[in-house]
Amino acid sequence: MLAVVRRNKQLVCDEIAEPVPAAGQVLVRTLCCGICGSDLHALHSFENMLELGARAGTPSTVDPAGDIVFGHEFCAEILDHGPDTAKSLKSGTRVVSMPIALRADGFDAIGYSNNYPGGFAERMVLTEAMLLAVPNGLSDVQAAMTEPFAVGEHAVALSDIGPDSAYLVIGCGPVGLAVIAALKSRGLGPVIASDFSPARRAVAERVGADVIVDPTKESPHGRWSALGVPVTGAERTLQMMTGKTGKRAVIFECVGVPGVLQGIIEAAPTGSQVIVAGVCMETDRIEPFLCISKQLDFRFVLGYSPIEFAATLHNIAEGKIDVLPAVTSEVGLAGVAAAFAALADPEAQCKIVVRPGA
Repeated sequence: MLAVVRRNKQLVCDEIAEPVPAAGQVLVRTLCCGICGSDLHALHSFENMLELGARAGTPSTVDPAGDIVFGHEFCAEILDHGPDTAKSLKSGTRVVSMPIALRADGFDAIGYSNNYPGGFAERMVLTEAMLLAVPNGLSDVQAAMTEPFAVGEHAVALSDIGPDSAYLVIGCGPVGLAVIAALKSRGLGPVIASDFSPARRAVAERVGADVIVDPTKESPHGRWSALGVPVTGAERTLQMMTGKTGKRAVIFECVGVPGVLQGIIEAAPTGSQVIVAGVCMETDRIEPFLCISKQLDFRFVLGYSPIEFAATLHNIAEGKIDVLPAVTSEVGLAGVAAAFAALADPEAQCKIVVRPGA
């Protein structure tokens, strides 16, 4: 079958062996698959990702020098069932799945494995127990966005959301858009969205952000007082002494480059919560005394749970989350390498979807 393979830190469109479903697995045809920012990192820095993962206590058996087929944001169609499967979902059913292949002794991350090709291939093998049927009426592209938008669902679920909070999303790439969508699906706000890219600010507004800020013209932190958030420790103390209840700032960092956290620390109101959803792969520098003085609450988040994944699919299907504004282009397998390069320009692209059958 045809697939796009990471080989020698390059993307090569080539024929690879057909996957064969083992016990408890199904063979699927890939209908479409999104390109993730993690894929962009992994193309040139997969070795570093594996090293950092090992240092974090998650060692991997993946050989980065071997062939790897990326793609973990997918919608697929069941073609056949392997042995020992329940066959509760019939052949022809469109499905999504968390990108995990279960084994008796653990699991493989689909799309970051030498053994399980991801969605940049014509066909994949998935674990039957992980499958969710795509609701009728939902397009392949909408269904494939379940995975990236579940990342936002998880970030919001772990934040201090509620009527007494105001929200700032810094960075309106796919992660930031997913956070905005998860907040608005709950009816929460106001949500401030900030990004240097005019195109991404426009998408953030379409996804539901209440206030759009161009950080070249004003600080995204300049709106807190107008939203009822006390900015300084003195303001917060005065409110408490007079029996008033001000809103709390909840800030989502969705950029993942060095210096952004320190910028937030410098500008955030006293008592803010900072949810770090942007994946920074480099060493960064912060000044902890400022965090202590402001009593900032930091929380670092990654991925999602099975319940959050299923809830995201439901919210997309029910129209609570509109994922289509984030999708800016579609390509076939032959166009994947060029699409990776195009995603470097935020004015040109946000989320590109790959259609292996195109």
